[in-house]
Amino acid sequence: MAASGRSISTRPTKPIGRSLGGLFCKLGLLTVIISTSLFLVCLIRALTFEIREIDYKPCKVTDEDYIRADGDVVDRFVHSLRFKTVSTSKHDYNRDELLKFQLFLKREFPTIHNSPLVHHQVVNGYSLLYELPGTNPELKPYLLAAHLDVVPASDEGWEHPPFDGVITEDGHLYGRGTLDNKDGVLGILEALEFHLKRGFKPKRTLFVALGHDEEVGGYDGHAQIGKILQDRGIRLEFMVDEGMPVLDVGLPMIDKPVAVIGAAEKGYVTLEFKVEVPGGHSSMPPPETSIGILSKALARGHFGLSYFSSRLESSPHPSFFGYGPEAASMEHVAPHMSFFGKFLMSNLWLLGPYVSRLLSSNPATNGQVRTTTAITVFNAGIKDNVLPPVATVYVNHRIHPAQSIQDVIDYDRAVVNDDRVHIKQLHLEDAIEPSPVSPTGIMVANTDTRHYRYLNLTDSIYRFLPAVMGPEEPKRIHGYNERIALQNFEQIINFFYHLILNADQEKLQVLHSHTEEL
Repeated sequence: MAASGRSISTRPTKPIGRSLGGLFCKLGLLTVIISTSLFLVCLIRALTFEIREIDYKPCKVTDEDYIRADGDVVDRFVHSLRFKTVSTSKHDYNRDELLKFQLFLKREFPTIHNSPLVHHQVVNGYSLLYELPGTNPELKPYLLAAHLDVVPASDEGWEHPPFDGVITEDGHLYGRGTLDNKDGVLGILEALEFHLKRGFKPKRTLFVALGHDEEVGGYDGHAQIGKILQDRGIRLEFMVDEGMPVLDVGLPMIDKPVAVIGAAEKGYVTLEFKVEVPGGHSSMPPPETSIGILSKALARGHFGLSYFSSRLESSPHPSFFGYGPEAASMEHVAPHMSFFGKFLMSNLWLLGPYVSRLLSSNPATNGQVRTTTAITVFNAGIKDNVLPPVATVYVNHRIHPAQSIQDVIDYDRAVVNDDRVHIKQLHLEDAIEPSPVSPTGIMVANTDTRHYRYLNLTDSIYRFLPAVMGPEEPKRIHGYNERIALQNFEQIINFFYHLILNADQEKLQVLHSHTEEL
């Protein structure tokens, strides 16, 4: 066909490479603009992040009401450590030593035990409950708690015998119970004795509860005290028990001591993982033994170039940073951090995932953001030439407040993903659901406070004792060479003195926090 006379005009096209290049330039420019804008927003927030100032007067050694830890005060503390008030298992504790310790406290704190203002009650034979009725019945009472018992200790591994109460030249007192928890017992009683000698009459009713079996669950001690208060219809304004310490080197990116108050307590559960297969002689092993199956369920490993799948230890529970009190804790300390720390913590709305990974990477803070997993007991086999028909392992979990016991079991089952591994909960009576969050920090261990929250005596439970600890000190609790600086014990006494004084106000201050950005 002949071409028509009409001419066809063509428009030159740009090369594809140039078009894509222009698009990438625009995207790059947009990325720079967005990144710069986000950085400026974060910078402004960090620069304007306010420090919450609390109006208080520092306690001075020269004050008339300052309690010095010298002379009789130190002697009482030293002597208290020589009572071997050891708890070894549920319902199993040194009753004779507990009775001797009771008599010692009665003798050494005569004002408390003879004052008509104080109602004193022995609970279940060995625990102690003191009540100071307030003059204003409209004010809800509060409770200070500690425990009389300690964990076992032998002389081996100690610089000084654990029940001798030895003071060293550098001013440290060594002994089982110096940190857990006879410092709390003596601290409370010294402060209360001092108050009563000065004619103190509280407006707000005060309870002091000293349990005798906290180290083995507290079922005979604080649990029974809690029931007594519940039967009386008592509802507490708040309670304070042992818990988090004062970190003398602060937290990461903070160059000052930090008092960490546990406003929530992690849950606790132990699970049994069990595999049952036919036994037999080791000369005719199957492809997988009970030990092999269970080992594969627990950890990630490899043989040569053949890897088996990631399981329990290498699949930790997810981080719940921002879903518990840990984020609010960061809000409180952020203004005191270095600029980089302040930049991170004042912008959790954007940098929360990064902070979560940062906390997860440090064993000291990992437990704050997730449920932890610890394989503690492994049982299998009876002889080197016999195939074990049964293999069992115990796995202990400390549960983040954002999870429940059932959540933890379901997660473990999903991770193991092997029907041959049977998972069940052990010691049902010892399992503890995570606590509600009190109106901030998480107590990663467990204390007697659970008995009071289970009985719904209060919504405000604070787990704190101002024992000053460096990075190595927590290892001494339940370990070798437990010790405390006598200067620190003096601070503990004065802490309780001022706590009793301040709690006697008719209106207690409640600080408001802002965590809506999370």
